[in-house]
Amino acid sequence: MSGHFITFEGIDGCGKTTQRRLTAAWLRERGHDVLETFEPGDTALGVEIRGLLLNGDHVPAPETELLLFLADRTQHVRELIQPALERGAIVLCDRYTDSTRAYQLAGRSLDASVLENSLESMLQVAELGAKPEITLWFDLPVEEACGRMRGRVAIGEAATRLDEEAQSFHERVRQGFSAIHAAQPERVRRVDASADVEAVQQHIRQLLTELIG
Repeated sequence: MSGHFITFEGIDGCGKTTQRRLTAAWLRERGHDVLETFEPGDTALGVEIRGLLLNGDHVPAPETELLLFLADRTQHVRELIQPALERGAIVLCDRYTDSTRAYQLAGRSLDASVLENSLESMLQVAELGAKPEITLWFDLPVEEACGRMRGRVAIGEAATRLDEEAQSFHERVRQGFSAIHAAQPERVRRVDASADVEAVQQHIRQLLTELIG
């Protein structure tokens, strides 16, 4: 694969989707072929899986939730990410494997000891070899993130089932991302998401210039 694979991660409300769009526009201005994508739900099959996961009509068991996210990822990689990387594009992906670790393992408090013999293999199957070169972790205090989410709902944006989780859940998710960053600081770069949008974007551009040139 000759392209670049960059993932955007963080708790809900951290601003990563806004920054992904700004980053894509900046890269396109520089002449790059860019794929903007997200998880879950950016394929036809993924739309169906996203509905099962997030609309709240059916609440999956934590283990079922994990497997549904992995199924979405496998389809996503095969259908969108792999072809884009093979043609040399820069792929900007809103959520990927780190979200699985932070949300399904840390957030849901799944027993890692039960999964330890199979989880890594499951994650590798879902990724089909597509691993991010750099992950931008948008770190934001949970209270501030929850305020942003309430603001979105107030202007008419529908909340997902995960948005409506208790603050303690989002605290565990943030701690999960923090642990990933501590274990892999070269790949996972912390971005202070409490800064203003322009300052955050400038930080991203500095980090990606180091990667892409």
